Amino acid sequence: MWGMRVITFEEPGEVRVGLESPAELVAGAVRVRTLYSGVSAGTELTAYRGTNPYLNRKWDTERRLFVEGQTHAYPLAGWGYQEVGEVVEAAPDVADPPVGSLVWGIWGHRAEAVVPADKLVGHVIPPGADPLTGVFARVGAIALNGVHAADVHLGDQLAIFGQGVIGLLATRLAVLSGARVVAADAIPDRLELARRFGAAETFDISSGSVAEFMRKRVEGADTVIELSGTHAGLHEAIRTVRRGGRVVAAGFYQGDAVGLRLGEEFHHNQVQLVSSQIGGVASWLAHRWDVERMQRTFMELVHRGEVAAGELISHVMPVDRAAEAFDLLDKHQSEVLQLVFEFKE
Repeated sequence: MWGMRVITFEEPGEVRVGLESPAELVAGAVRVRTLYSGVSAGTELTAYRGTNPYLNRKWDTERRLFVEGQTHAYPLAGWGYQEVGEVVEAAPDVADPPVGSLVWGIWGHRAEAVVPADKLVGHVIPPGADPLTGVFARVGAIALNGVHAADVHLGDQLAIFGQGVIGLLATRLAVLSGARVVAADAIPDRLELARRFGAAETFDISSGSVAEFMRKRVEGADTVIELSGTHAGLHEAIRTVRRGGRVVAAGFYQGDAVGLRLGEEFHHNQVQLVSSQIGGVASWLAHRWDVERMQRTFMELVHRGEVAAGELISHVMPVDRAAEAFDLLDKHQSEVLQLVFEFKE
């Protein structure tokens, strides 16, 4: 029998794979049996470590403010970022997606889910495509969102800070958009991948200042997309752009901004600082782009072979090893790119 397993963060640092009852199939929905579930290391580690702002502050959706209180509390069941599964049952009023099709979507680290069918329309994985690549739809959209927020023009000089999964995808998408990209990171293997993804140059941040490196070549970057998620990275990104340049802050920054000094280059160079977050698209594009279009566009690029997302999968682990997987991410994050949980009967 198919086990209704679900990954739960019981408390900071404690992961359990438990069981949950199957949900009832309702009108307008399909039942999806999970094959793979991708981990977003940055976001999910904040839940694993207990640093996510939702755990310590309440998000007021109407005022769009964090206020005193708590949005989520432990145990946190089924957190996940992107799933791939097979449609095994459909309500009588549902024709799309058809039973038997493989789809990508968001329903968390769980063995099975009942999902509104309209959330999966256009999410069918085409015949012959690797189902594993479906776990990249959301992170790919985050990368594309950052590139759109950068307002890339043909010939622009970009630096992309952080060459994890999203940074590498952003590098590839920026190159496809016509930019000349300098990829910055401290991990040699990731810099090598960045070159394979089209970066014109790479820079090992342990060797010196990206800002000084860029100014020797092109008097500073036109734009920096900051995806390291560190305040030191954000500060160096601000130093790296030329006067009036733009920094797209797309990382998930935690805690107080130690090392971010806004009275220096930010102030003197009139730097534009733009936030990019997958809850929405850049305001100037919202009349024609939304998150759904971003996801579909990215997956079309993958299926056409223009983005080799599958090369970023470093670990495929059975779901029963979830505790080991998150311990690995927590203590040895530099050794992991895309980690995927595999669900089997």
